[in-house]
Amino acid sequence: MWLGVAIQTGLLLLFAIGIYMWLGRQQRQQQQQQSALEKRLEYAAKQLAGSQLEVEELRAGIIGVGQRVLQLDSGLSQLSEQLTAQLQQLADKQQALELTDPESKIYSRAMKMVQLGADLDEIMRECELPRAEAELLFNLHQQKQQG
Repeated sequence: MWLGVAIQTGLLLLFAIGIYMWLGRQQRQQQQQQSALEKRLEYAAKQLAGSQLEVEELRAGIIGVGQRVLQLDSGLSQLSEQLTAQLQQLADKQQALELTDPESKIYSRAMKMVQLGADLDEIMRECELPRAEAELLFNLHQQKQQG
């Protein structure tokens, strides 16, 4: 009987030692897995922080670019206004020169005569234009009427 109890106690002790070793191995595996997961989590957190920093830098850069675009647009608008004003001044000066230029008055009068139906000789005589210029004005007027 003692022998049967001793065998049973021995087997129970072996079984308990086996379970203890198996639980120890399981605990080490879980600790290793937990450690690996913690390292991955730490790496992901570092990547997230780096990405957030990059996003902030990009946001600041975009804001700077936007401000620069607004400045350039404002400068472009000012230049456009200046150019428009200068073009108007040039147009005014050109018109003033045309009004004071005696030759332009002669050509204007010759064109008016062509429009009213004057013939080539009359235009040459009244406006004191050479034949070639009078013919040119005459032909231009005919082209305008046909076009």
